[in-house]
Parts: sequence; C-alpha cells; structure tokens
Amino acid sequence: MRRNSKPFVKREEAAQHRINDKIFASEIRLVNDGEEPQVMSVAKAIALAEEQELDLVEISPNANPPVCKIMDYKKFIYNQKRKQKELKAKQSKVILKEIRFGPNTDDHDFAFKLAHAKKFLEEGSKVKAYVFFKGRTIVFKDRGEILLLKFAQELADLGAVEQLPKLEGKKMILMINPKKK
Repeated sequence: MRRNSKPFVKREEAAQHRINDKIFASEIRLVNDGEEPQVMSVAKAIALAEEQELDLVEISPNANPPVCKIMDYKKFIYNQKRKQKELKAKQSKVILKEIRFGPNTDDHDFAFKLAHAKKFLEEGSKVKAYVFFKGRTIVFKDRGEILLLKFAQELADLGAVEQLPKLEGKKMILMINPKKK
C-alpha cells in the first residue's frame, strides 16, 4: 500500500476546462467561428462535435447558459502552453548588481569599480552603489556622499539616478537604472 494515500488523478481530469461528458449544464451556448452563437442541448452539441471528430469544450462556465466551443482540445492546450512560454521568454528580468565602496576609496579603485558599473548598465542591469562605514568611519559621511555623487555623475550618460545617496544604518546607498536604448 502507498504511504501518501492520495487518489490517482488522470491528467485530463485535472484540466482547467470541462470537455464533452464532463459538462453538467442542460443547455449551452455553442460558439463557432463565422457562425451566430446558438443555444442547444449538451447532447446535441456533443453529437455535432463527434461528427467533426473534435471535442466540445466549456469556455465560460459562469455564463448563463455556459459558453462552449467545438475544437481539438489537445491542440488548444498545446497552443495555450506555447503562448505562455513565449510570454515568459519576453519578460525582462531586472538584475541588481552591487558595488561597494569605503569612505576612503582611492582614485584607482574608484575607476576600476566605475568600469564595472558601466559594463553592468550596458548589459541592462540596475546598479546599487553603496559606501559602507566601518566603526568610526561614520564621521566621514560627507566623503561618502561626495564619492557617490561623483559616481552618479560619471555614469550620467549610461544610467539615470533612481535614488540619491541616502544613509541607511551604516550604509549610504545610491541606485542607478540603465537608460532605455
């Protein structure tokens, strides 16, 4: 005997649409391409679907009477999944890249991190630059702000500042969005 005693469910039964014999209404509104919608009994609609060797699919179960359509159900599901996959592929994912500075960052380190930031913005990633104040370096808040403003000014042609330097705890944060091409 199986441990988790969930009943075995066929894939068709778990479908989101009712098809053929699973439609419970006595009357339905049949919609066909190029034809006027017509109200008829379920038995008559199923007979029409079988005549065409297709399925009767309930499109809108909450309507009165429910709206059904004659189609190839497996092909319909396949096309739906393909459309969802295409939409998912077209979605742009926002990637956030972080760049960390200290309040006493040298010019060479600044230039090195600036080059990385330029590359990130060209790729279309969002850049979060922050100055981390360790221990007593918190007294150099103005240095950190100047550093971040200089950073934003250098990247002005590639990105737009989303959030000006703001102190949150021991970090002063600057957010930069890539410019649309």
